[in-house]
Amino acid sequence: MKLTIERNTLLRSLGHVQSVVERRNTIPILSNVQLEVSGQTLGLTATDLDLSIVEQAEAQVSESGATTAPAHTLFDIVRKLPDGADVELGFEAEQRLSLVSGRSRFTLACLPKEDFPVMAEGDLAHQFELDAGTFKSLIDKTRFAVSTEETRYYLNGIYMHVVDGDDAGLVAVATDGHRLARVRLDVPAGAAEMPGVIIPRKAVGELRKLIEEFEGPVKVALSDTKIRLDFNNAVLTSKLIDGTFPDYTRVIPTGNERKLEADCVQLAESVDRVSTISTDKTRSVKLALEEDRLTLSVTSPENGTATEELTVSYKGEAMEIGFNARYLLEILGQVTGEVVAVDLSDPSSPTVIRDLGDDSALYVLMPMRV
Repeated sequence: MKLTIERNTLLRSLGHVQSVVERRNTIPILSNVQLEVSGQTLGLTATDLDLSIVEQAEAQVSESGATTAPAHTLFDIVRKLPDGADVELGFEAEQRLSLVSGRSRFTLACLPKEDFPVMAEGDLAHQFELDAGTFKSLIDKTRFAVSTEETRYYLNGIYMHVVDGDDAGLVAVATDGHRLARVRLDVPAGAAEMPGVIIPRKAVGELRKLIEEFEGPVKVALSDTKIRLDFNNAVLTSKLIDGTFPDYTRVIPTGNERKLEADCVQLAESVDRVSTISTDKTRSVKLALEEDRLTLSVTSPENGTATEELTVSYKGEAMEIGFNARYLLEILGQVTGEVVAVDLSDPSSPTVIRDLGDDSALYVLMPMRV
Protein backbone atom coordinates (compact mmCIF):
# COMPACT_ATOMS: atom_id res chain seq x y z
CA MET A 1 0.00 0.00 0.00
CA LYS A 2 1.41 3.35 -1.04
CA LEU A 3 -0.30 6.67 -1.71
CA THR A 4 -0.06 10.46 -1.52
CA ILE A 5 -2.97 12.54 -0.26
CA GLU A 6 -3.51 16.21 0.51
CA ARG A 7 -3.47 16.90 4.27
CA ASN A 8 -6.83 18.72 4.46
CA THR A 9 -8.60 15.96 2.51
CA LEU A 10 -7.19 13.30 4.83
CA LEU A 11 -7.91 15.37 7.94
CA ARG A 12 -11.57 15.89 7.01
CA SER A 13 -12.13 12.17 6.42
CA LEU A 14 -10.22 11.14 9.56
CA GLY A 15 -12.21 13.69 11.55
CA HIS A 16 -15.43 11.95 10.56
CA VAL A 17 -14.31 8.39 11.23
CA GLN A 18 -12.18 8.84 14.35
CA SER A 19 -15.07 10.30 16.36
CA VAL A 20 -16.85 6.92 16.07
CA VAL A 21 -13.90 5.22 17.78
CA GLU A 22 -14.21 5.02 21.56
CA ARG A 23 -11.23 6.28 23.58
CA ARG A 24 -11.20 3.17 25.74
CA ASN A 25 -11.55 -0.24 24.12
CA THR A 26 -11.18 -3.73 25.54
CA ILE A 27 -10.85 -4.99 21.93
CA PRO A 28 -7.65 -3.46 20.47
CA ILE A 29 -8.76 -3.58 16.81
CA LEU A 30 -11.71 -1.26 17.61
CA SER A 31 -9.21 1.52 18.40
CA ASN A 32 -8.05 1.40 14.80
CA VAL A 33 -9.27 2.83 11.51
CA GLN A 34 -9.16 0.56 8.49
CA LEU A 35 -7.28 2.03 5.51
CA GLU A 36 -8.07 0.39 2.18
CA VAL A 37 -6.55 1.61 -1.10
CA SER A 38 -7.86 0.76 -4.57
CA GLY A 39 -7.99 2.67 -7.83
CA GLN A 40 -7.34 6.31 -6.95
CA THR A 41 -9.29 6.17 -3.69
CA LEU A 42 -8.45 5.77 -0.01
CA GLY A 43 -11.29 4.16 1.94
CA LEU A 44 -11.43 4.75 5.70
CA THR A 45 -13.63 2.65 7.99
CA ALA A 46 -14.24 2.86 11.76
CA THR A 47 -16.69 1.04 14.01
CA ASP A 48 -17.64 0.49 17.65
CA LEU A 49 -19.75 -2.58 16.69
CA ASP A 50 -22.97 -0.56 17.08
CA LEU A 51 -22.07 2.20 14.63
CA SER A 52 -19.95 2.09 11.49
CA ILE A 53 -18.75 4.79 9.09
CA VAL A 54 -17.08 4.31 5.71
CA GLU A 55 -15.65 7.31 3.87
CA GLN A 56 -13.90 7.63 0.51
CA ALA A 57 -11.17 10.20 -0.20
CA GLU A 58 -9.34 10.94 -3.43
CA ALA A 59 -5.64 10.11 -3.43
CA GLN A 60 -2.69 9.48 -5.78
CA VAL A 61 -2.24 5.75 -5.43
CA SER A 62 1.03 4.00 -6.30
CA GLU A 63 0.21 0.62 -4.80
CA SER A 64 -3.07 -0.90 -3.59
CA GLY A 65 -3.41 -2.62 -0.23
CA ALA A 66 -5.05 -2.44 3.19
CA THR A 67 -4.19 -2.25 6.89
CA THR A 68 -5.50 -0.73 10.15
CA ALA A 69 -3.85 2.04 12.21
CA PRO A 70 -4.59 3.74 15.57
CA ALA A 71 -7.41 6.16 14.72
CA HIS A 72 -6.87 8.91 17.31
CA THR A 73 -3.07 8.91 16.96
CA LEU A 74 -3.24 9.14 13.17
CA PHE A 75 -5.82 11.94 13.39
CA ASP A 76 -3.68 13.91 15.88
CA ILE A 77 -0.59 13.60 13.68
CA VAL A 78 -2.39 14.79 10.54
CA ARG A 79 -4.09 17.60 12.47
CA LYS A 80 -0.69 18.98 13.51
CA LEU A 81 0.79 18.92 9.99
CA PRO A 82 1.00 22.21 8.04
CA ASP A 83 -2.09 23.30 6.11
CA GLY A 84 -1.92 22.20 2.46
CA ALA A 85 0.93 19.72 2.97
CA ASP A 86 1.12 16.44 1.05
CA VAL A 87 1.02 13.26 3.12
CA GLU A 88 2.63 10.02 1.95
CA LEU A 89 1.28 6.82 3.50
CA GLY A 90 2.95 3.47 3.04
CA PHE A 91 2.47 0.03 4.58
CA GLU A 92 5.79 -1.52 5.46
CA ALA A 93 6.78 -4.99 6.58
CA GLU A 94 6.13 -6.17 10.16
CA GLN A 95 2.76 -4.42 10.40
CA ARG A 96 4.05 -0.84 10.29
CA LEU A 97 2.47 2.20 8.64
CA SER A 98 4.82 4.98 7.57
CA LEU A 99 3.63 8.58 7.28
CA VAL A 100 5.90 11.15 5.63
CA SER A 101 5.11 14.84 5.19
CA GLY A 102 7.89 17.34 4.44
CA ARG A 103 10.64 16.69 6.97
CA SER A 104 8.33 14.82 9.35
CA ARG A 105 8.28 11.04 9.45
CA PHE A 106 6.17 8.77 11.65
CA THR A 107 5.90 5.01 11.96
CA LEU A 108 2.77 3.54 13.53
CA ALA A 109 2.09 -0.01 14.73
CA CYS A 110 -0.74 -1.64 12.79
CA LEU A 111 -3.06 -4.58 13.24
CA PRO A 112 -4.03 -6.93 10.38
CA LYS A 113 -6.96 -5.90 8.20
CA GLU A 114 -8.33 -9.45 8.53
CA ASP A 115 -9.04 -8.80 12.24
CA PHE A 116 -11.18 -5.73 11.53
CA PRO A 117 -14.89 -6.46 12.16
CA VAL A 118 -17.43 -6.09 9.37
CA MET A 119 -20.85 -4.73 10.37
CA ALA A 120 -23.54 -6.73 8.56
CA GLU A 121 -26.44 -4.58 7.36
CA GLY A 122 -29.02 -7.24 6.55
CA ASP A 123 -32.05 -6.44 4.40
CA LEU A 124 -32.82 -2.69 4.56
CA ALA A 125 -36.21 -2.86 2.87
CA HIS A 126 -37.41 0.72 3.43
CA GLN A 127 -35.60 3.35 1.36
CA PHE A 128 -36.22 7.05 0.84
CA GLU A 129 -34.42 10.38 0.54
CA LEU A 130 -34.39 13.45 2.79
CA ASP A 131 -32.93 16.81 1.80
CA ALA A 132 -29.81 17.52 3.88
CA GLY A 133 -31.09 20.94 5.03
CA THR A 134 -34.42 19.44 6.11
CA PHE A 135 -32.66 16.58 7.90
CA LYS A 136 -30.34 19.03 9.67
CA SER A 137 -33.30 21.10 10.90
CA LEU A 138 -35.13 17.96 12.08
CA ILE A 139 -32.11 16.88 14.15
CA ASP A 140 -31.43 20.33 15.62
CA LYS A 141 -35.04 20.81 16.68
CA THR A 142 -35.21 17.50 18.54
CA ARG A 143 -31.83 16.18 19.71
CA PHE A 144 -31.42 18.61 22.63
CA ALA A 145 -34.34 16.79 24.31
CA VAL A 146 -32.80 13.29 23.99
CA SER A 147 -32.39 11.66 27.40
CA THR A 148 -28.95 10.80 28.79
CA GLU A 149 -30.41 8.57 31.50
CA GLU A 150 -29.16 5.09 30.66
CA THR A 151 -31.83 3.28 32.72
CA ARG A 152 -34.52 4.48 30.32
CA TYR A 153 -32.49 3.45 27.28
CA TYR A 154 -35.50 3.71 24.94
CA LEU A 155 -35.38 7.51 25.40
CA ASN A 156 -31.67 7.70 24.41
CA GLY A 157 -32.42 8.61 20.82
CA ILE A 158 -34.73 10.27 18.31
CA TYR A 159 -37.93 8.36 17.52
CA MET A 160 -38.80 8.56 13.80
CA HIS A 161 -42.10 7.19 12.59
CA VAL A 162 -44.91 7.80 10.11
CA VAL A 163 -48.28 9.07 11.35
CA ASP A 164 -51.48 8.52 9.35
CA GLY A 165 -54.75 10.41 9.45
CA ASP A 166 -55.37 14.16 9.75
CA ASP A 167 -51.84 14.85 11.05
CA ALA A 168 -50.14 12.58 8.51
CA GLY A 169 -46.39 13.01 8.22
CA LEU A 170 -42.93 11.74 9.03
CA VAL A 171 -42.55 12.63 12.72
CA ALA A 172 -39.39 12.89 14.82
CA VAL A 173 -39.72 13.00 18.62
CA ALA A 174 -37.28 13.22 21.53
CA THR A 175 -37.98 13.51 25.24
CA ASP A 176 -36.21 13.10 28.58
CA GLY A 177 -39.34 13.31 30.70
CA HIS A 178 -38.83 17.01 31.47
CA ARG A 179 -39.22 18.39 27.95
CA LEU A 180 -40.39 17.03 24.62
CA ALA A 181 -39.63 18.11 21.06
CA ARG A 182 -41.67 17.01 18.04
CA VAL A 183 -41.12 17.84 14.37
CA ARG A 184 -43.44 16.80 11.52
CA LEU A 185 -42.46 16.63 7.83
CA ASP A 186 -44.25 15.52 4.69
CA VAL A 187 -43.78 11.78 4.17
CA PRO A 188 -40.97 11.21 1.61
CA ALA A 189 -41.61 8.81 -1.27
CA GLY A 190 -40.81 5.29 -0.09
CA ALA A 191 -41.16 6.01 3.63
CA ALA A 192 -44.90 5.36 4.06
CA GLU A 193 -44.46 1.74 5.21
CA MET A 194 -41.36 2.27 7.38
CA PRO A 195 -41.43 0.95 10.95
CA GLY A 196 -41.07 3.31 13.90
CA VAL A 197 -37.34 3.43 14.76
CA ILE A 198 -35.25 4.95 17.57
CA ILE A 199 -31.94 6.34 16.25
CA PRO A 200 -29.32 6.26 19.06
CA ARG A 201 -27.87 9.49 20.46
CA LYS A 202 -24.32 8.75 19.23
CA ALA A 203 -25.52 7.99 15.70
CA VAL A 204 -27.51 11.24 15.72
CA GLY A 205 -24.37 13.16 16.68
CA GLU A 206 -22.28 11.59 13.89
CA LEU A 207 -25.10 12.12 11.40
CA ARG A 208 -25.27 15.80 12.32
CA LYS A 209 -21.53 16.24 11.66
CA LEU A 210 -21.80 14.68 8.20
CA ILE A 211 -24.87 16.75 7.26
CA GLU A 212 -23.04 19.97 8.16
CA GLU A 213 -20.71 19.51 5.18
CA PHE A 214 -23.22 18.01 2.74
CA GLU A 215 -25.76 19.41 0.29
CA GLY A 216 -28.38 17.50 -1.62
CA PRO A 217 -30.48 14.46 -0.72
CA VAL A 218 -29.38 11.99 1.97
CA LYS A 219 -30.27 8.41 1.02
CA VAL A 220 -31.89 6.62 3.96
CA ALA A 221 -32.34 2.85 4.13
CA LEU A 222 -33.64 1.08 7.24
CA SER A 223 -35.12 -2.05 8.74
CA ASP A 224 -36.42 -2.86 12.22
CA THR A 225 -32.88 -3.15 13.57
CA LYS A 226 -30.51 -0.99 11.44
CA ILE A 227 -30.34 2.29 9.55
CA ARG A 228 -27.94 3.30 6.76
CA LEU A 229 -27.39 6.91 5.68
CA ASP A 230 -25.59 7.52 2.40
CA PHE A 231 -23.82 10.86 1.76
CA ASN A 232 -22.18 9.83 -1.57
CA ASN A 233 -18.59 9.79 -0.25
CA ALA A 234 -19.56 8.65 3.25
CA VAL A 235 -21.90 5.95 4.53
CA LEU A 236 -23.04 5.78 8.16
CA THR A 237 -24.62 2.54 9.41
CA SER A 238 -26.03 2.15 12.91
CA LYS A 239 -27.94 -0.34 14.98
CA LEU A 240 -31.27 1.00 16.23
CA ILE A 241 -32.37 1.03 19.86
CA ASP A 242 -34.28 -2.16 20.59
CA GLY A 243 -37.11 -0.80 22.69
CA THR A 244 -40.59 0.69 22.62
CA PHE A 245 -40.86 4.47 22.64
CA PRO A 246 -43.67 5.61 24.99
CA ASP A 247 -46.93 7.07 23.69
CA TYR A 248 -45.77 10.68 23.69
CA THR A 249 -49.12 12.03 22.45
CA ARG A 250 -50.54 11.52 25.95
CA VAL A 251 -48.26 14.22 27.41
CA ILE A 252 -49.03 16.86 24.78
CA PRO A 253 -51.85 18.95 26.30
CA THR A 254 -54.62 20.17 24.00
CA GLY A 255 -56.66 22.33 26.37
CA ASN A 256 -54.19 24.99 27.51
CA GLU A 257 -56.34 28.14 27.37
CA ARG A 258 -53.91 30.80 28.61
CA LYS A 259 -52.10 32.18 25.57
CA LEU A 260 -48.86 34.13 25.74
CA GLU A 261 -47.06 35.53 22.70
CA ALA A 262 -43.67 37.21 22.97
CA ASP A 263 -40.71 38.31 20.88
CA CYS A 264 -38.54 35.19 20.95
CA VAL A 265 -35.16 36.92 20.97
CA GLN A 266 -36.18 39.37 23.71
CA LEU A 267 -37.59 36.55 25.85
CA ALA A 268 -34.48 34.37 25.42
CA GLU A 269 -32.12 37.26 26.23
CA SER A 270 -34.14 38.17 29.33
CA VAL A 271 -34.22 34.57 30.61
CA ASP A 272 -30.48 34.33 30.02
CA ARG A 273 -29.79 37.57 31.91
CA VAL A 274 -31.85 36.87 35.01
CA SER A 275 -30.68 33.24 35.26
CA THR A 276 -27.08 34.47 35.57
CA ILE A 277 -27.65 34.97 39.30
CA SER A 278 -28.82 31.40 39.84
CA THR A 279 -26.35 29.00 41.44
CA ASP A 280 -28.34 25.80 41.76
CA LYS A 281 -28.24 23.04 39.16
CA THR A 282 -31.84 23.56 38.12
CA ARG A 283 -31.30 27.26 37.29
CA SER A 284 -35.00 27.90 37.87
CA VAL A 285 -36.68 31.08 36.63
CA LYS A 286 -40.14 32.33 37.65
CA LEU A 287 -42.53 33.84 35.11
CA ALA A 288 -45.24 36.12 36.54
CA LEU A 289 -47.97 36.92 34.01
CA GLU A 290 -50.41 39.83 34.02
CA GLU A 291 -52.27 41.46 31.15
CA ASP A 292 -49.70 42.20 28.41
CA ARG A 293 -46.84 42.03 30.90
CA LEU A 294 -44.36 39.32 31.85
CA THR A 295 -42.03 39.60 34.83
CA LEU A 296 -39.08 37.23 34.99
CA SER A 297 -37.39 36.70 38.36
CA VAL A 298 -34.71 34.57 39.98
CA THR A 299 -33.88 34.39 43.66
CA SER A 300 -30.57 33.00 44.89
CA PRO A 301 -29.79 32.72 48.63
CA GLU A 302 -26.08 33.26 47.85
CA ASN A 303 -26.20 35.94 45.15
CA GLY A 304 -29.41 37.90 45.65
CA THR A 305 -32.27 38.52 43.21
CA ALA A 306 -32.83 39.48 39.57
CA THR A 307 -36.01 40.70 37.86
CA GLU A 308 -36.84 41.90 34.36
CA GLU A 309 -40.11 43.02 32.77
CA LEU A 310 -41.23 42.40 29.19
CA THR A 311 -44.17 43.71 27.20
CA VAL A 312 -45.98 40.71 25.74
CA SER A 313 -49.39 39.69 24.40
CA TYR A 314 -51.36 38.03 27.20
CA LYS A 315 -55.06 38.34 28.10
CA GLY A 316 -55.58 35.48 30.58
CA GLU A 317 -55.78 35.48 34.36
CA ALA A 318 -52.69 36.49 36.32
CA MET A 319 -50.50 33.50 37.18
CA GLU A 320 -46.98 32.49 38.19
CA ILE A 321 -45.09 29.49 36.81
CA GLY A 322 -41.49 28.28 37.09
CA PHE A 323 -39.24 26.62 34.51
CA ASN A 324 -35.73 25.26 34.24
CA ALA A 325 -33.97 28.20 32.56
CA ARG A 326 -31.62 26.00 30.50
CA TYR A 327 -34.46 23.86 29.17
CA LEU A 328 -36.45 26.97 28.25
CA LEU A 329 -33.44 28.55 26.52
CA GLU A 330 -32.73 25.39 24.51
CA ILE A 331 -36.29 25.41 23.18
CA LEU A 332 -36.25 29.15 22.42
CA GLY A 333 -32.94 28.62 20.60
CA GLN A 334 -34.71 26.44 18.02
CA VAL A 335 -37.49 28.93 17.28
CA THR A 336 -36.89 30.39 13.81
CA GLY A 337 -39.78 32.87 13.74
CA GLU A 338 -39.83 36.23 15.48
CA VAL A 339 -42.74 35.36 17.77
CA VAL A 340 -43.00 32.41 20.15
CA ALA A 341 -46.38 31.22 21.41
CA VAL A 342 -46.65 29.73 24.91
CA ASP A 343 -49.87 27.88 25.78
CA LEU A 344 -50.33 27.54 29.57
CA SER A 345 -52.81 25.81 31.83
CA ASP A 346 -51.72 26.12 35.47
CA PRO A 347 -48.44 26.22 37.45
CA SER A 348 -48.18 22.42 37.67
CA SER A 349 -49.30 21.29 34.19
CA PRO A 350 -47.25 20.82 30.99
CA THR A 351 -46.77 23.95 28.86
CA VAL A 352 -46.83 23.90 25.05
CA ILE A 353 -44.38 26.12 23.18
CA ARG A 354 -44.91 26.75 19.46
CA ASP A 355 -42.89 28.52 16.79
CA LEU A 356 -45.26 30.84 14.93
CA GLY A 357 -42.76 30.89 12.04
CA ASP A 358 -42.67 27.08 11.73
CA ASP A 359 -45.82 25.07 12.34
CA SER A 360 -43.95 21.78 11.87
CA ALA A 361 -42.31 22.05 15.31
CA LEU A 362 -43.91 21.74 18.75
CA TYR A 363 -42.35 21.63 22.22
CA VAL A 364 -43.66 20.60 25.64
CA LEU A 365 -41.97 21.79 28.85
CA MET A 366 -42.79 20.61 32.35
CA PRO A 367 -42.91 23.39 34.97
CA MET A 368 -41.04 23.27 38.26
CA ARG A 369 -41.61 24.71 41.70
CA VAL A 370 -39.80 27.98 42.40
